[in-house]
Amino acid sequence: MHFSILTIFPEFFQSPLATGLLGKAIEQGILGVELRQLREFTSDRHQTVDDTPYGGGPGMVMKVEPLVDAIEAIMAGGKVEKRVLLSPRGRRFTQEVAAEYVQCGGVLLVCGRYEGVDERILEGGYITEELSLGDYVLNGGEAAALCVVEACSRLLPNAMGNAASVVQDSFQSGLLDYPHYTKPREYRGLSVPDVLLSGDHGRIEQWRRKRSLEVTLERRPDLFQKVLLSKQDRKLLGE
Repeated sequence: MHFSILTIFPEFFQSPLATGLLGKAIEQGILGVELRQLREFTSDRHQTVDDTPYGGGPGMVMKVEPLVDAIEAIMAGGKVEKRVLLSPRGRRFTQEVAAEYVQCGGVLLVCGRYEGVDERILEGGYITEELSLGDYVLNGGEAAALCVVEACSRLLPNAMGNAASVVQDSFQSGLLDYPHYTKPREYRGLSVPDVLLSGDHGRIEQWRRKRSLEVTLERRPDLFQKVLLSKQDRKLLGE
C-alpha cells in the first residue's frame, strides 16, 4: 500500500515514520509513504499557500492553485486511487474505513491548515472525499493523516509481529477489546482474575467474550446496538 501526504510541514512525519512497527513496515517495503511539500507547487517567490477569505472573516484560506497543481502532479505518478482531504466536516474515520483504504493501491492525504481550503478543490472533483478523526478541531491535518497511515498499516500482511493481535483489536469485531493482565499476579491488593490463571482455554475465551460485551455496552452503547448477539452472547450477559 502507498500513501502520498501533501503538507506544508513534511518534517512533522519524519520521526513517527521511522519509529516502531510503522518504521519497520516502511523499511521492509510493506508500506510506502511519500511526503510532498505543498510550497513546491507555488509560483511566487514567497511560496504563498494561503490568502484572505472572500467575504471577510478571521484567518486565512489555503489557495486552490497550488493544491490542484500538487494533486495533479501526484496523480500523474499513477499511485493514487483515493484523494482524501483531512477535514472536521468529513465522514468519521473508523476501523472499517481503514480496511477499505487498505484495499486501495494508493491513497493521497491532503493536510488542510488555517480556516480551511478553497472549496473549489472539492467542487472541481480534485478530492474524492473528506475524512475526520472525530468531532474536534486540530491545528491541521497532519496528526490526522498520521493516524490514518498507522491504522491502515496494522492491517497490512506481515506488518505486525503477531497477526493475531490485529484480529483481537478493539473495533475489529465490532466490539471493544476485553481487559488484559500480565505479571505480577498481585499488585497493591489488585489481583488477576482467577479464570485467566486456570489454564482452561474454553473458560478463558468465554470470559473474554463476556467482558468485551460488557465493556462495549458500558462505554460505547452505540456500538453495542449494532452487534448481532448470538444465543451464547445473551447467555453470557444473563439475558
